[in-house]
Amino acid sequence: MVDRLNYRIEVTGEVEGRFAEILTPAALDFLAKLDNTFAGRRRELLDARRVRREELQSGEKPLGFLPETRRVRDDQSWQVAPTAPGLEDRRVEITGPTDRKMTVNALNSGAKVWLADFEDATSPTWHNVIDGQINLYDAIRRNIDFTTEAGKRYTIGDDPATIVARPRGWHLVEKHIRIDGRPVSASLVDFGLYFFHNARQLVARGVGPYFYLPKLENHLEARLWNDVFLLAQRELGIPRGTIRATVLIETITAAFEMDEILYELREHAAGLNAGRWDYIFSLIKNFAAHGADFVLPDRAQVTMTVPFMRAYTELLVSTCHKRGAHAIGGMAAFIPSKDPEVNATAAEKVRADKEREADDGFDGSWVAHPGLVPICREVFDGVLGGWPNQLGKLRDDVHVTAEDLLDVASAGGEVTEAGVRANINVALRYVDAWLRGTGAAAIHNLMEDAATAEIARCQVWQWIRNGTKLEDGTALTRELAVEYLDEELASVRAELGAGNRLDDAYEIFTETALGEKLPSFLTTGAYARYLTDAR
Repeated sequence: MVDRLNYRIEVTGEVEGRFAEILTPAALDFLAKLDNTFAGRRRELLDARRVRREELQSGEKPLGFLPETRRVRDDQSWQVAPTAPGLEDRRVEITGPTDRKMTVNALNSGAKVWLADFEDATSPTWHNVIDGQINLYDAIRRNIDFTTEAGKRYTIGDDPATIVARPRGWHLVEKHIRIDGRPVSASLVDFGLYFFHNARQLVARGVGPYFYLPKLENHLEARLWNDVFLLAQRELGIPRGTIRATVLIETITAAFEMDEILYELREHAAGLNAGRWDYIFSLIKNFAAHGADFVLPDRAQVTMTVPFMRAYTELLVSTCHKRGAHAIGGMAAFIPSKDPEVNATAAEKVRADKEREADDGFDGSWVAHPGLVPICREVFDGVLGGWPNQLGKLRDDVHVTAEDLLDVASAGGEVTEAGVRANINVALRYVDAWLRGTGAAAIHNLMEDAATAEIARCQVWQWIRNGTKLEDGTALTRELAVEYLDEELASVRAELGAGNRLDDAYEIFTETALGEKLPSFLTTGAYARYLTDAR
């Protein structure tokens, strides 16, 4: 605990191992400066989120492009900042948590960028949060290695990926660091500790502190981040505009404010990314009460080629390139297995997905496993040739309306018993892994993260609420869903054996998928107990 003239900073998590190197008095003072400056605005913006969600759910105020910011959209003259060093070529980006093994493997993967993820791919135990900071601190100083259980040692190669850190979203707090008894914004903890310890070192290496910004719902939240960047750079004497940020467009409301988000961040903006699962989750969360027209089919059937998803991605490319920003495609989540036939089928699907993105004008795309880097790189190499990106492909042919973005019925498809069971099975497995400290979990040959739990359980909630009929005509009721849930729990429990957290996962699924309301699994009682107690 550190007492200052006007506030008290308290670290309630255990300071173990090298944690003191990160949690220095100066670093904590920097966090306090950020949080004390912006805590009030953050709270106001979160309150505004709730109000807007209620308006959308009730139909009181339809979603559309903002009339008050039309000038920003119509003004063709403004551009974002020039491309920053190390971000000129982003044809392949690998994502993953900040544990030591992933840090070394991601940097050596052959990808151009590593999304070092403190958010959806990290289970936010106190250990994971601070250990991740240590790993990035070491990696930036080229002082990191990893040794397998078999004794094989891995170190960083001569051409590592550029690090782009992703802090947690504005809606989360870090309960292990408190100012005057209140928990600090998790966004500012992740951003602040990384920036404070590494910004000068990164600039000295010829790059800069780069970030992915998740879960933004409007341009005012982007404006808050921009003000955070300005203060942080000023406090450390870093030149204004050194920071670059790529925003994930993973909420339906943000999809209507892409121009505005880039405008607010323009001197710090690097691009936008198309985040698939959270985008669909956001759509369901905001429009679940609007009847059958907003009911989606099985998760596996909601591909990036359905019309309303095509509208979203094409608008993203068009908006980015008009403003000189990179457009980054979505995740290829497949994990190579020992089955050659499974690998061949999956590789064909991954290649087709990346070919679509490259042909649409995306400047690069995400993969979750080093084994997919060559496929993604080969596809984008074929389109880019000797160019580092496709910023010159302006997509003037794209004309997307509000109706296009909200045309959920265009997805078609059906809801099947297999699809319901798959959602339940994957949600149980993922939340179990998450509660045991693993945020990126390999499930059925796919790398799943927190967005998986959200889309899987909210689809079940929506289907029950609408009495959606399965392929055989049976309506999905809560009772039938409980029957499936109990059977899937028994199946997963038999496979995983002892030492799991399936009972808590069951409680979370029941609370967030089978109740009257649709809360995030991050707000459940089981989650709150975990976050408070996790070390």
